[in-house]
This record gives sequence, structure tokens and C-alpha cells, in this order.
Amino acid sequence: MRKLTKKENFIMNLFWDHGKMFIRDLISHYDEPKPHFNTVSTQVRTLEKDGFVSYDQVSGNHLYYPLVTREQYGDGSLNGVVASYFKNSYLDVVSNLVRDEKISLDELKSLIEKIEKGSAE
Repeated sequence: MRKLTKKENFIMNLFWDHGKMFIRDLISHYDEPKPHFNTVSTQVRTLEKDGFVSYDQVSGNHLYYPLVTREQYGDGSLNGVVASYFKNSYLDVVSNLVRDEKISLDELKSLIEKIEKGSAE
């Protein structure tokens, strides 16, 4: 799964937060100045072509909806980062997080305890 652009990510978050929408509904969630209808439509069609969204035909209009969940996209993005920068080693990722003090040893121990109890959250 490819990485979304900033604008595509914004659109996908709208779908994930609000569900099915027409292009005009998407545009209503933008701040002023709102983008042109054709601009958003082109971005959504690109997302459709790449398998991120699909649509239902409703009265001659396309009602778009996400095909990929936020979690699926996040998992794919994380896998890509781990593969590209950490030689597919999640252990290296965790080591970096501890080394760079993004996660403390106490937090890591707490996470391990949760996993051992079967309730990682």
C-alpha cells in the first residue's frame, strides 16, 4: 500500500471520521478558502484508482466510501517504515524508541506485562 499524500490523508480522515460522502460533502469539511470541486474530485478519483475508496451510484452521483480502514492503513505504513528503515526488525524499532527516550524503560516493562497478561492496549 502506497503512502498517502498530505491532501489524500486529509480526505481519507474525513471518510474515516464521517463515512460515506459525496464530493460536495467532503468540501464542506474544508476550511476557507475551500478547494475547487474538480480538485477534490480528482484527488478522490486517484484514491479510487489506487484502491483506497469506492463509490455507490446514487441518483447519478458518486457516493464515496473508504475501502481501507484507518487501522489497515496505519499497519501498512508502519510495516513500510520498519522494512525501509529498520531492516524488518521490530526489535530495532523498540530499541531506537528506548534509546531516543521516546519510550521509557518503565513504559516498556509495563507494556511487556500487559502483553504477558493478554491485554495489550
